[in-house]
Amino acid sequence: MGENSKEKNIGEVCIADEVVAVIAGLAACEVEGVDSMAGKLGNELASRLAWKNAPRGTKVEVTEEHVSVDLSINLKYGYRIPKVTREVQEKVVSAIENMTGLKVIEVNVSVVGVNIA
Repeated sequence: MGENSKEKNIGEVCIADEVVAVIAGLAACEVEGVDSMAGKLGNELASRLAWKNAPRGTKVEVTEEHVSVDLSINLKYGYRIPKVTREVQEKVVSAIENMTGLKVIEVNVSVVGVNIA
């Protein structure tokens, strides 16, 4: 077999959990009906990492090839919760898989508030 049939390993790529969390948080906020990210998950991550821009309400667990995501969101009043949360899950899976090449095995969405204003 020639070199063209084999893929050369020229190094290793590591994607930080924080990067995946940012991707997930931004993707979730793009869904119509999502008001904001919420919760203490992002704050805990920020204090643990001393990273001021850690995404609020986003917790990720990244292994070598898989990602699990937990999101806490606030919705806008008047939107159907099941519809919005399903769209959030789909958008987050798509964004993470397209941008990182990692397989998302679960996206758990907790609606913790509704913004009436």
